[in-house]
Amino acid sequence: MARFYLAPEAWLENPSLTGDEARHLSQVLRIKPGETIIVFDGHGRRASAEVLRVTRDQVSLQLGEILPSRAPRPAITLAQAIPKGKNMDLIVQKSVELGIAAIQPLVTRYTVVQPSEGKSEKWRRNALEACKQCGQDTLPAIAEPVTFDRWISAQSTQSGLKLIASLAPGARSMRELLRTCPHTTVATLLIGPEGDFSTDETNAALAAGFLPITLGSIVLRVETATLFCLSALRYEFDHGGEPASAANV
Repeated sequence: MARFYLAPEAWLENPSLTGDEARHLSQVLRIKPGETIIVFDGHGRRASAEVLRVTRDQVSLQLGEILPSRAPRPAITLAQAIPKGKNMDLIVQKSVELGIAAIQPLVTRYTVVQPSEGKSEKWRRNALEACKQCGQDTLPAIAEPVTFDRWISAQSTQSGLKLIASLAPGARSMRELLRTCPHTTVATLLIGPEGDFSTDETNAALAAGFLPITLGSIVLRVETATLFCLSALRYEFDHGGEPASAANV
C-alpha cells in the first residue's frame, strides 16, 4: 500500500496532503477517491487513510485508526564525515533503512567535499523517500554540517555508548566491545573520511569518551564502514524495538 508523509501539524479533523506529497499521489500514482493509503508523521505515528477528494495540489483524507509504531533500539546518532561524490546520499538512504535516529554530517581535516548550501535539505528529502519506501515511520533528524572541532567539543557531556571506527593501534574488536554493553539504548557512531581522522581528531574523540573499534583486517570504504557498523549495532541490540513515546504520538 502506498505510503505518504503527513506532517504532525496536519493530523487534524480534516487532514490533507499538500505540496509534493499531493502531486505524487495525484499525478504519479494517480490514486482515486475511495482508495486507501498509509500516512505517517515521521515521529512514530501512522494510520490508514481513505482518499476523499483529489486535486493536483491537495488531497483530502479520512484517517482510520492511528497506530504507534515501534522505534528501533538503540537510538543511533551517526556522526559522519562527508564523503566524496554521491556516497552521502547512499549513506543517508541506507541508514534510514537500518533505523537511524539522527545524522550529523561533519567536515573534518581530511574531508575533501565542502558541502554547498541546500545539501542538508537534499539529504532530508532522501531520508523521507527512504522512510516511505522501507516502512520506517520515524524520520531521522539530519543536522546542518559542522566542523569536527565544533561538534566534538560538546560530546564529553553526552551519554550512551560512543564508538569511533579507527585504524589506530589498540582499537578493539567491535563484536567484543558491543558484547560488554548488552543494555545499550543510546549510541553515537563516529565515522571518518577517506584517509581516516587526523591524529588530533582521534585524540579529541578519545578524550570525549569515544571507544575505538576496528572493523577487521580489510580496509573498508567510508560508506561500507558506516553500513557495517550500523548493521552490527542493529543486529546486536535490536530485539523488536520499543513503542514510540507518548510525546511522539
